[in-house]
Amino acid sequence: MQSLANSHRLAASRRRPSPSPAAAVSARNPTSRQFVRTTRCCSIQSQPLEFLCNRIELEPGVDFNCSLIDAWLRKTIERLRAFCSNRWSPGFRASTVGRYSVVGAQPAMEIVVKENKVMILDHEKGSLTEKVVDDPMEIPRSISESWKPQFVDELPDTFCGGWVGYFSYDTVRYVEKKKLPFPMAPQDDRNLFDIHLGLYEDVIVFDSIKKKAYVIHWVRLEQYSSIEKAYADGMRRLEMLASRVQDVDAPRLSPGSVNLYTHHIGPCLKKSNMTSEEYKNAILQAKEHILAGDIFQILLSQRFERRTFADPFEVYRALRVVNPSPYMTYLQARGCILVASSPEILMRVKKKKIVNQQLAGTSRRGKTPLEDERLEMQLLDDKKQCAEHIMLVDLGRNDVEKVSKYGSVNVEKLMNVERYSHVMHISSKVTGELHDHLTCWDALSAALPVGTVSGAPKVKAMELIDQLEVTRRGPYGGGFGGISFSGDMDIASALRTIIFPTGTRYDTIFSYKDANNRQEWVAYLQAGAGIVADSDPNDEQRECEHKAAGLACAIDLAEVAFVDK
Repeated sequence: MQSLANSHRLAASRRRPSPSPAAAVSARNPTSRQFVRTTRCCSIQSQPLEFLCNRIELEPGVDFNCSLIDAWLRKTIERLRAFCSNRWSPGFRASTVGRYSVVGAQPAMEIVVKENKVMILDHEKGSLTEKVVDDPMEIPRSISESWKPQFVDELPDTFCGGWVGYFSYDTVRYVEKKKLPFPMAPQDDRNLFDIHLGLYEDVIVFDSIKKKAYVIHWVRLEQYSSIEKAYADGMRRLEMLASRVQDVDAPRLSPGSVNLYTHHIGPCLKKSNMTSEEYKNAILQAKEHILAGDIFQILLSQRFERRTFADPFEVYRALRVVNPSPYMTYLQARGCILVASSPEILMRVKKKKIVNQQLAGTSRRGKTPLEDERLEMQLLDDKKQCAEHIMLVDLGRNDVEKVSKYGSVNVEKLMNVERYSHVMHISSKVTGELHDHLTCWDALSAALPVGTVSGAPKVKAMELIDQLEVTRRGPYGGGFGGISFSGDMDIASALRTIIFPTGTRYDTIFSYKDANNRQEWVAYLQAGAGIVADSDPNDEQRECEHKAAGLACAIDLAEVAFVDK
């Protein structure tokens, strides 16, 4: 049993006298004259202004982020498109707490894509532009090229503003137009966008090590008639954001607990887009293609449905306890809310260095350190799982080589075992140096989707997935994350992902929650199993159920902690 209140609770802040937001903002940022001089000398088009909230002081070891963010969401950004992400840093691998949590809301611009049709919603100009394009990645790429941002060393070493969103599994169809055309895709029963991106100029970064919050506002100079006016408006915006954060009183959580180690699947998850027999039959068909030499392996997934009165952010808070992972995200998009917990890097680009991670080969965690060591040795001695992993590493290396300088691709940390809250995985990382004439958008296009959610050879496996799965995957199997103003990218594989539909995909308003009148949500939990020549259909069906049940535990815990009061 594990208690949400014990694991995620905000202690009463020890408030101490501090300067007013206006005074603190002015003290930390450049003067108007410095701002103008830097902008003109360096041909800067985007500059960050920052306010450090020194007043947020917390007890050591207490994860304050969710409680504070929850209160801030309710008070300041209700009915706006918000995101919250939590990123682990080295040293936090065994904890439910990531060093940085990043929050943003009310994007200045949104880009949404559906089958080559792109909608660009510029909220600052109040305009809507529609285009039909072959490669939708060209739209955010071209917008990003005009930024020319000012780099500030004092900013936290994490995402501090830029694009945030998701890229669905079907994004690959814009690259493989002939072999994976949209008309050949499975039924699109949810009508979700293929790509959703929001441009966030205002972000708040919570640092769990320093126990501080950074409020950051980016000024885009092309929107102003003069640099002086841009500076004045930017400082006013920053002061307003800082005041909102400092005025929030974060509540304690209500205590609640749920059994996190159940090994059964309840009737609440028995509703799937495929019956058990249909899924097993798809596995048998896939094995025929493997024996015929068409593919070596394939990942077949199915989508479970669960209903709940816990709202998506409450589920996100519970998921951080139930299944803490390096990439935790809550994302309000058009038509859906994405709640995800992913252990795997899909594509990271930082200062032209590319990182692509492969996680394949899984074992449960032991109850003691000695049992952990024994299970780790068994995992590395499992010839089947190791062979699958090596095939996927080869796929990752091929993806990275497409966009890397000759001779720069390396396989780092080959077949290391990484331990997470409930399981351990075999992990390898492929690195490379991005070609000078390419950008992070090219690297992402080359990698989507990773081999761990498709198969090998990748394109042939995806052709078979189109035939064997009955509905489109949507965000599952794609990626989510951020692309910063500096051009760095950090995108995770959308693996342990829950999708909450919010209505039609053209909705422009999302109501966060009426605490006195809870609504029933539909939660989609998708899970898959890797199929090879000797796979047992019954085992693979159970694997899907257990993976989905792990996500369902977060819903169970959210209901106990927040709904059943």
